[in-house]
Amino acid sequence: MRAKQVFLIKCLVDSFFFTNFAAEMKFSVVIPAYNVEAYLDECLGSVAAQSFGDWEAIVVDDGSTDNSAALAETWAIKDNRFRILKQTNQGLSSARNAGMHLAQGEYLFFLDGDDWLEPHALQALSSELQGEDVLCFGGRRFFQDEKRYEEADAPESKTYARGWDYYQDNALKPKRFAFVSVVLRTYKRDFLQKNQLRFKEGIFHEDNLFTPIVLFNAGKTRTLCTTLYNYRIRSGSTMTTPLQKKLFDKITVANELAAFFADKDVPKTVVYRYITHVYQTVFYEPQPKKTERQLLRAVDWTGYHRVSRTKLRHRVLYAALRISPSLFRIINNRLSR
Repeated sequence: MRAKQVFLIKCLVDSFFFTNFAAEMKFSVVIPAYNVEAYLDECLGSVAAQSFGDWEAIVVDDGSTDNSAALAETWAIKDNRFRILKQTNQGLSSARNAGMHLAQGEYLFFLDGDDWLEPHALQALSSELQGEDVLCFGGRRFFQDEKRYEEADAPESKTYARGWDYYQDNALKPKRFAFVSVVLRTYKRDFLQKNQLRFKEGIFHEDNLFTPIVLFNAGKTRTLCTTLYNYRIRSGSTMTTPLQKKLFDKITVANELAAFFADKDVPKTVVYRYITHVYQTVFYEPQPKKTERQLLRAVDWTGYHRVSRTKLRHRVLYAALRISPSLFRIINNRLSR
């Protein structure tokens, strides 16, 4: 019987088993994969090599046009802890949401298809988990073109009664590895489900929207001073592809965060400064006049005005941008000297 037929039969059996008899395991590792055949073996191999074995890996092939799906199927044939879901290309958020929907684990771990884990990552997390909604850890970036690792970012070990306390303490601290990145945390699945926390589909910068809202809702949150994740930066990846759409998506993120936090009774200075920064970065570089007019029309000026009030510099830049992006850039450059 050909390998493809064996794989299809195995998928049917596994699907029946997981639907009807599966007991909850410790971790569900959700792995979106889109045209990453050059890196996917290393990614999935890092999961298979974990010293802790109570996990499932859900590989969501997001309409790859390369050999990514076939590589994932090879791993699923070798190890029934790997499950494969195929969908038409809908983007990273959709792939993550699809994996979350299938997940059976007590905790969710997000791993991008071109990244990899340290061999002890899941063991370290399992040993430390004490019912937290969110458990945070460190990661390091690897620059593929230069074959160079950056020094790792690892947070100070600390326990917080609420995720929002953790956000207030850490969101604006300088980091090499972006604070908002969802791959630097493991999440209690029940917590995400009860609060209906999902990724907004169809946008870039989905982590920037997801993370503040998750941490606003989270109860006990803890940080570990250990590096568990390796993040590959490469030419042609989603994060390094220059797309004008990213500018509009940044505005979408800022608008939605400003609206979400408007009526929340929590300390908001840190998140308001973050949202203000997101608005401002859209206009740092000049764009064609037509594009700039469209970007300005996309801004929720009521929300932007509200979040910009925490700092004199931000109030000045808000007023300048209301006049023109060119004036905004002139004043921003002068204030940055």
